[in-house]
Amino acid sequence: MANALAPYAADPARSRGRRHPEPPPEGRTEFQRDRDRIVHSNAFRRLEYKTQVFINHEGDLFRTRLTHSLEVAQIARSIARNLGLNEDLVEAISLAHDLGHTPFGHAGQDILNACMREAAPEAGGFEHNLQSLRVVDRLEERYGEFDGLNLCFETREGILKHCSVERARALGDVGERFLNRTQPSLEAQITNLADEIAYNNHDIDDGLRAGLIDVEQLRDVAIFGRHHAQVLERYPGLPERRAITETVRRMINTLIVDLTTTTARNIADLAPASIDDVRAGPLLAGFSPSVRAEAQALKRFLFDNLYRHYRVMRMTSKGKRIVRDLFTAFLEEPRLLPPQYQVEGRAEQARAIADYIAGMTDRYATKEHRRLFALFDD
Repeated sequence: MANALAPYAADPARSRGRRHPEPPPEGRTEFQRDRDRIVHSNAFRRLEYKTQVFINHEGDLFRTRLTHSLEVAQIARSIARNLGLNEDLVEAISLAHDLGHTPFGHAGQDILNACMREAAPEAGGFEHNLQSLRVVDRLEERYGEFDGLNLCFETREGILKHCSVERARALGDVGERFLNRTQPSLEAQITNLADEIAYNNHDIDDGLRAGLIDVEQLRDVAIFGRHHAQVLERYPGLPERRAITETVRRMINTLIVDLTTTTARNIADLAPASIDDVRAGPLLAGFSPSVRAEAQALKRFLFDNLYRHYRVMRMTSKGKRIVRDLFTAFLEEPRLLPPQYQVEGRAEQARAIADYIAGMTDRYATKEHRRLFALFDD
């Protein structure tokens, strides 16, 4: 049986609705319907073969965008339940937040943004967060009545974490908070931080598994060092692999508990009586200052030692070259594209190319590159 919602939670019965009105669902709430539509989408299935840090073929146990999204959903639901928030909404936002991500992780996003800005500055570049919204609003083709998934306002709001004022003006209702400087729902705030908890901690696990960072380095990072020492004291002689997973588990728990406790304190101080009070107030979801400082130190360590490791840089360099080559070839000769991506106007064509490339998995992008540039087929 689900917990009762707090008065400041997002209530599916009071949703701000969908872009295209639909009859209410039977046997489930509006946010459950959103979650189900996301899970059944083509974009969601593609996440299985999209890079988190390590390109898909590097190993079977490394996280992908799909497993990352599932981990975010699990963390966000745990926090939401303890705060009386809507678990179905945080799950929907969690599962949808990376639907617009490119192949080859952030390297793919960065190079696709550069290509867009060079080819058609007026088109506004590329950002995976905005692309996720574009996927659910326009690009998915599953229903006869409308393009996209026609999700509730609250789900769409949670997907759109950040946005420039210029782009916000073009987004209608979901962009209003960036113009009015108001906040999203607490469900959206919690999911954003659950994303951070998930990727920081599973990147430690994957980086250690790949041998790109080691425990000795991590012992100098306060949040890891403290928990690892506790594990070794409690379980002397524990094999290193198990000690690592036990350490990461404890780190995640510390972050979840601190986020829940700090957010609950902030809610108590503001005493919002409704979701409108949440939107009109300051950001309520957050860590305590000491834990936030530790999380930031961990993030800096990963940036310097994992994301900039030469082996990761080699992988991302290859990914960038593939994306740039594909974009350039398609822009120079649009007839290389599938017919549905051939459109009139340079800016419109550039955006269609970005849609096509962003929808590719790592291995599909690699195969498409081989089809276009290999001298002979295998």
